[in-house]
Amino acid sequence: MEKEKLVLVGNGMAGMRTLEELLKTAPDMYDITVFGSEPYGNYNRILLSPVLAGEKAFPDILLNDEPWYAANGITLHKNCEVTGIDRRARKVVARDGTAAEYDRLLLATGSNPFILPVPGSNLPGVITFRDMNDVDTMISASKSLRHAVVIGGGLLGLEAANGLKQRGMHVTVVHLSKTLMDRQLDEVAGGMLHRSLEERGVEFLLGAETKEIIGKKRVQGVRFKDGRETTADLVVMAVGIRPNIELAKKSGIYCERGIIVNDTLQTYDPSVYAVGECVQHRRQTYGLVAPLFEQAKVCSDHLARLGIRRYQGSVTSTKLKVTGIDVFSAGDFTGNEQTESIVLQDPGVGVYKKVVLKDNRIQGAVMVGDTVDGAWYFQLMREGTDVSAFRSRLLHGQAHLGDAGHGGANAVAAMDDKAEICGCNGVCKSDIVTAIIQKKLFTLEDVRAHTKASSSCGSCTGLVEQILAMTLGGDYSAAPKAKPLCQCTEYTHDEVRAQIRERHLTSIAAVMRELEWKNPDGCAACRPALNYYLIATWPAEVKDDYQSRFINERVHANIQKDGTYSVVPRMWGGVTTPAELRAIADVAEKFKVPEVKVTGGQRIDLLGIKKEQLPAVWGELGKAGLVSGHAYGKAIRTVKTCVGSEWCRFGVQDSTGMGIQLERMTWGSWTPHKFKLAVSGCPRNCAEATIKDFGVVAVDSGWELHVGGNGGVKVRVTDLLCKVATPEDVLEHCGAFLQLYREDARYLERTAPWVERVGLAMIKQKVVENAAERKALYARFLDSQKYAQVDPWAERAQNSVDRHEFIPLKQIA
Repeated sequence: MEKEKLVLVGNGMAGMRTLEELLKTAPDMYDITVFGSEPYGNYNRILLSPVLAGEKAFPDILLNDEPWYAANGITLHKNCEVTGIDRRARKVVARDGTAAEYDRLLLATGSNPFILPVPGSNLPGVITFRDMNDVDTMISASKSLRHAVVIGGGLLGLEAANGLKQRGMHVTVVHLSKTLMDRQLDEVAGGMLHRSLEERGVEFLLGAETKEIIGKKRVQGVRFKDGRETTADLVVMAVGIRPNIELAKKSGIYCERGIIVNDTLQTYDPSVYAVGECVQHRRQTYGLVAPLFEQAKVCSDHLARLGIRRYQGSVTSTKLKVTGIDVFSAGDFTGNEQTESIVLQDPGVGVYKKVVLKDNRIQGAVMVGDTVDGAWYFQLMREGTDVSAFRSRLLHGQAHLGDAGHGGANAVAAMDDKAEICGCNGVCKSDIVTAIIQKKLFTLEDVRAHTKASSSCGSCTGLVEQILAMTLGGDYSAAPKAKPLCQCTEYTHDEVRAQIRERHLTSIAAVMRELEWKNPDGCAACRPALNYYLIATWPAEVKDDYQSRFINERVHANIQKDGTYSVVPRMWGGVTTPAELRAIADVAEKFKVPEVKVTGGQRIDLLGIKKEQLPAVWGELGKAGLVSGHAYGKAIRTVKTCVGSEWCRFGVQDSTGMGIQLERMTWGSWTPHKFKLAVSGCPRNCAEATIKDFGVVAVDSGWELHVGGNGGVKVRVTDLLCKVATPEDVLEHCGAFLQLYREDARYLERTAPWVERVGLAMIKQKVVENAAERKALYARFLDSQKYAQVDPWAERAQNSVDRHEFIPLKQIA
């Protein structure tokens, strides 16, 4: 069967990313022809600045070389500008006469640099900064010419100035505004950038409007409207871009500022699609990489006739590296009389942070120097989170993450290639850099998927982002919209949960069928999440799908580095008896357990047990009344206690008794991530309740309840939820908080980032201030516990459940 013909006009990043995505999903669907106006394969335009500065060579920024096109069966016409489209005959024609027929046409013609319409703008020596030819021209000019004038104090202008300065030219930047990068920075941030660049030898003329370019046979200078003049052997115009729509308009495709497209990236001609800087979608045009790549994914799906995705526009932030200086901005960072600004400024180290708030919700942010928390501010802004609970520490960054990345990309660049970046997964700097270059990664999610760096505790996220910025030149990702649950679907975690509730879906198969999963079997990311969401939503109806659990939860024990397992029996509130201790000792002797250890959660851990021994070990422990401690699961873990008022001379309440009640109520509950509790008998807090997911601290008048703590790589102290008077109040508030977390948090989201994401105000409103809603949440939690509080060890010790899981394969054979 003859393949359909797909023609791509434009060999740039957006169009080629669309083809790369299409080749993943429908590699044999089309005969593909690509027309490019340049004499190269597809290259990374973001990295033109490092090439100009001499930090990289052109081969370093090539994304798809000519052998790649051949290997994928793509016909590439280089240096071949398309000048006409015959939409009736479905054919494109290039300036040199080359023609190609199409069934589907993809326009990715990008944008054109804007040339100031002033006298002399057509003189030799006046150029733009847009493609590799411009870079070659500037490099050549720097070898024989002395004075360069760059018109435009935006990103491209400053990068051009830096590159020419590195090449040895005397550079003057001319900018109409009095603030550099005035669309991305406020006056203070722009002023800091100005001073930093002046210290590097770049001169500036701010508030200067160009009147004409002076010269006879070639450029000799620039004259301004206020009468000033400056010498110039080379003038670089970097004053903006315009969507390149001439070809589309000439062929009768409807355009305004850009080529008009719908949510499938289809133009008014249903056989013609368009992506990239040439596109206008819902009255918006985009120039950053992340929105263009979002468009590419949507367009490729519709070219492949999957019809799943919709492009609904991009809310963008700007995170860039300007000549070695990190900058970030998003939203309304100037503010007005109805907003208030929080500012942190340290000129000595070149750091400036400003967050604009309205009604304790972020409206915008701008940063210079330390930009590692930019993505977090953007998320809080996009989701409208009430930040009042942590407003006082807002400018110090995410409380639950480490300080990694705050040194900036310059500090990362100085790190040794063998330096470990992600301790959780053992990923070093060179692993990440190599993956970015070889696999053409552009986003944090890409790096996580290919290297696992930043995918566990998250404390190295800042470092990974800085490595991306260092390797890609800065504009690697502009804080995209909420991510899909996984690559099998376009639905987000929140949307999937909503669909499970609204459609009353009660099985993984039903979810995948109703929501049109691309992979009918799902993947390792979505199956555990779906299994949890179903159990949490319909506890009385859903059957736990153990095959959709990770190995620890599947065999109800923690796998160790040597392939053996650890077994942690539950001890209610950390209290045990001689009989229980004797039973544990007997098991350790009988099964020759290599090591017995007391855990940080006041339990005893039996380490080194073989998988096939687990049911027998559980059976022996069960005889003494010991049940699973769920130390292996995304579940309620321990309730750590101190001895409290029964024994301690400082204790003011019975913390041990309170801890036992809490653990008896909560054990067995599956949660989005591990969940730890603690009860301290007085404000001395010996049980460390203020770094737990739910902590209780006894006071004379009753109990303080704390939430959202984290004792991991970066300690996050809890937020005070409220004070209550009785143990019954503690149980009710704990159950309500737990159920809200179970119903609202995303799978694998700890309470610390969840509290910061949704805001403590929302949690207080539902759990503390609204008694009716609190009681309803508490009732739903207790109801779900009827089905959750079944000891998995007892079931498997009796060989009644999952027996095959514990039989070695050679025995089965």
